[in-house]
Amino acid sequence: MIHPNQFKVNEAWIAFKLNDAPIQTESDGDFNFIALMDAASCFILSSAPVPTSATELSGVEAKRLLKEGQAHKQQLPTTLFISDQQPAGFLAAAAERQGITVVRVPDDELLLFIGAARDGFREHFGGGSTQ
Repeated sequence: MIHPNQFKVNEAWIAFKLNDAPIQTESDGDFNFIALMDAASCFILSSAPVPTSATELSGVEAKRLLKEGQAHKQQLPTTLFISDQQPAGFLAAAAERQGITVVRVPDDELLLFIGAARDGFREHFGGGSTQ
């Protein structure tokens, strides 16, 4: 089991779906939000909406997510953990092109990191847990 105290700030990032249930909009349809978090500080570095009609971030959005994460400390991590429940082929490929090691991790092993972020998102935007 991984733990935040195993990492230094910006050593590892985590990519995960922030919401439990899709966020519904009248004009643009339903969305999920993919977040990028620093593993040591649990700080959300960036997030991106993904239409529920798409299975994952586009290649362009994946690059943007990493670039926004990099902007915080002017560096990229050595490792990117991605929930194994999250389709993220474009994000994984973009990270690997940048020299980042991509590790797929069971979602339940990430709950220590991402649980509070998901709870906060649910409080502000609604949606029930699908667990």
